[in-house]
Amino acid sequence: MKNSYICPANSKSMERGILYILLFGFATACGTPPSPKPEGYLRIDLPEKSYRLFDSLRFPYRFECPVYARVAPDVASHNREPYWLNIHLPEKATIHFSYKRIKNNLPELLDDTHNFVYRHVIKASAITETPIRNREKQAYGMLYEISGEAASSVQFYVTDSVRHFVRGALYFMDTPNYAYLSPMISYYTSDIEHLIETFQWK
Repeated sequence: MKNSYICPANSKSMERGILYILLFGFATACGTPPSPKPEGYLRIDLPEKSYRLFDSLRFPYRFECPVYARVAPDVASHNREPYWLNIHLPEKATIHFSYKRIKNNLPELLDDTHNFVYRHVIKASAITETPIRNREKQAYGMLYEISGEAASSVQFYVTDSVRHFVRGALYFMDTPNYAYLSPMISYYTSDIEHLIETFQWK
């Protein structure tokens, strides 16, 4: 009868094999390692849409603005002129409104506006232009929607081409972050569109 025995080398190999199997089992039993959560933002509850007429005797224009906006004359800009104002909105947003009287300088005013918009092109991913044409109210111009990490996300101008010229720009008093601001930009863009639709010279 032959004697059976276990070779010490094979015994060590088996022990190592069992150890590897146990370690693999522990590693897989714990599941996949946690991955970092994507960056999230607080939910912003924006007010319900409703509008009121802004019609001051001091200003040569009128328009409808949101009831949740506070309209105030511009007293902070160092180069401010008569009939400039700011439309303050929730979430640190402001529409800066500047007025110019046309004095044979409409091409210059248009060039200035174009330059104001397109100086954001470095940070912008796209700039969309929508013409404004309202013959009944003698209101013509352009609405610019600026996508990307630009300082101003919406700009526009309205003119009667003869006497009056108004330029507007939406700014947030915060570091530009398009992913976070996108819902508010869309919300306030519709307010600006309503403002333009109801805009009238006096």
